[in-house]
Amino acid sequence: MSRGTAQAHARRRVGIREAAGTASGTAVVVTRPANIHYLTGLRPAGAVLLLPPGPAGGTGTDLLILPPGPVPGGADRPDTPLGGAAAPAGPDPGLSCLSHPEPLPEAARLVRAAGAGALAVEEHHLTVARHRALAAALGGVPLVDLGCAVERRRLVKDEWELDALRTAAEITDRALGELLESILVGRTERHLALELERRLVDHGAEAPALPTSVGTGPHSGLPEHRPTDRRVEEGDFLTVRLGARHRGYGCQIARTFVIGGRPADWQIELHELVFAAQRAGREALRPGAECREVDRAARSVLEAAGHGPAPGTSTGHGVGLEIGEDPRLSPAAMGRLGPCVPVTVEPGVHLPGRGGVRIDDTLVVRPEADGGPELLTITTKELLAL
Repeated sequence: MSRGTAQAHARRRVGIREAAGTASGTAVVVTRPANIHYLTGLRPAGAVLLLPPGPAGGTGTDLLILPPGPVPGGADRPDTPLGGAAAPAGPDPGLSCLSHPEPLPEAARLVRAAGAGALAVEEHHLTVARHRALAAALGGVPLVDLGCAVERRRLVKDEWELDALRTAAEITDRALGELLESILVGRTERHLALELERRLVDHGAEAPALPTSVGTGPHSGLPEHRPTDRRVEEGDFLTVRLGARHRGYGCQIARTFVIGGRPADWQIELHELVFAAQRAGREALRPGAECREVDRAARSVLEAAGHGPAPGTSTGHGVGLEIGEDPRLSPAAMGRLGPCVPVTVEPGVHLPGRGGVRIDDTLVVRPEADGGPELLTITTKELLAL
């Protein structure tokens, strides 16, 4: 972690402190892993981030409490004795780390010792059992809801985050492009998915950003399809969905191709329809646009042709430290898009027993003066015959 990145994390924690009112005596405990990552640059399993009461900015005021054991990215975490004194967290002067076998109860003990007037927690992440245990450990210190304060700040990405997403998209496009140059007939969905994930890592991904999906023939176009042992056959539709994770940030792409010679007329028509819907959704992406209007732009193209997305599916969603984070591009979505918000646009149609088409892209919302939406995933959307 560079010093500049550490300073960005420190500024994010200042924003959460101000939102929670730590200067007025309220402490904050963050438990959702992606939110801890956003605020510290670290994502160890089972960790708890404590922002004690008091003004932000003091050296060592914020504390990452870690369970014993190895930590991903552990070069940034000092070795601390079990339950011992906190130590600085690498180049971040405002964050210290402490190893403890029970991070959440230890956070409660420290909150009581600090004389906090209240403790703000992520109630949407805590289980009922953990919430009750925390309340009991606080010994009368009231619990208040932090809500989605961190998630709201995660919506708009800074340039460092967008650069990480661009690199993730480059890795993804490269892995997919190499697969398309290989022999596909006779290979199973499962084998192709494993090869794609290996290629992602070979080209610099930390890991796949989402479960890699490969669907052939009647499985093509299915949302969330889990690869099977079905083998690729001549004349099949082949739908591939994947994404790389780089510096914690992940993207998503899906493409549909035809195996063998010239596609059948119905395959060409269906692909053109989904392509038109995807284009309509992409063109609707602009700062100030209602999220549900983007969904409607893509959905209306499919419905006018007598098709529609699978029940419960949406046209897209946000990406970043998580795949499927806010905002949601769905019929019931509330809110509007802002600039520098990365989202997917991913309409699809599946015909039971025949197959279907999915086309997913990751884009960044930009104003028209800046050229409109920035397309991150650039693999061709043409209906190639492989």
